[in-house]
Amino acid sequence: MTDFAELWTAHRYVVRDVAYRVLGSVADAEDVTQETYVRLLARGDEPLDDPRAWLITVASRLSIDRLRAHEHSRRAYVGPWLPEPIVTDARTLPEDRVTLDDSVRMALLVVLEQLSPAERTAFLLHDVFDLDFGRVAEILGVSPASARQSASRARRRITAQGEARYTVEPAAARRLSEQFAAAASEGDFDGLVTALAADARGHFDSGGIFPDAPTEVVHGAERIARQLLANVGGQGLEFEVAEVNAEPGIIARRRGRIISVLALEFDDNRISVIHGIGNPAKLTHLR
Repeated sequence: MTDFAELWTAHRYVVRDVAYRVLGSVADAEDVTQETYVRLLARGDEPLDDPRAWLITVASRLSIDRLRAHEHSRRAYVGPWLPEPIVTDARTLPEDRVTLDDSVRMALLVVLEQLSPAERTAFLLHDVFDLDFGRVAEILGVSPASARQSASRARRRITAQGEARYTVEPAAARRLSEQFAAAASEGDFDGLVTALAADARGHFDSGGIFPDAPTEVVHGAERIARQLLANVGGQGLEFEVAEVNAEPGIIARRRGRIISVLALEFDDNRISVIHGIGNPAKLTHLR
């Protein structure tokens, strides 16, 4: 049992990391992690040649099954469906942290949502988690050549949609985030517009709960600023900068409780894209 505990301790985070990136849901990732643990426990003392690969295989298959089960509900979702955000600040407990790197950035996760389960999984398992295409093919139930093609299609889609690292230095991105948060706190329309690129885009996920929330992409700095002030103005919210999916972002609190998260993309020293998550069901994991 000691060996079992050591094995799980060594690899449990990669299980959750795989599940979150495939599913875009913290709650679903936790469920997959628990089910993977149960399946590992059921093996008893049966040895594993490659524990990490075995756990990733189980977690990936469970995630794909869950992803396919969600396809209908996601198609029927009101407005943009955005992944649940990962917020890291001083209050985040170590056991609640997901490994943060480029593969968890909101911009990439949003593009992955547009791929088929096979394309998404092949790309993540090979390009992010370093599994060879033989193992990826086994997980997907296809040939290695087919797995390779799925990953290649995913890369082309990601490249075509301009998924790349933001083009400002991290310190500048932090300053822009602080400027935007201060303007939002003060209801400063001009301050919001100044921080945004003129052709900025706003994607706001409220799950259809709030009738005034947009269900289509909001284009342009002024329209985004008006939308934000219309949604949050006069509500006594506190805005603060935090790490959101490995990049500077903003969280809005009311009496200490997070009610909205803004994941930001940056370009040419301006905020170019806002991914706003306000659906309460997608924020329950945040403390």
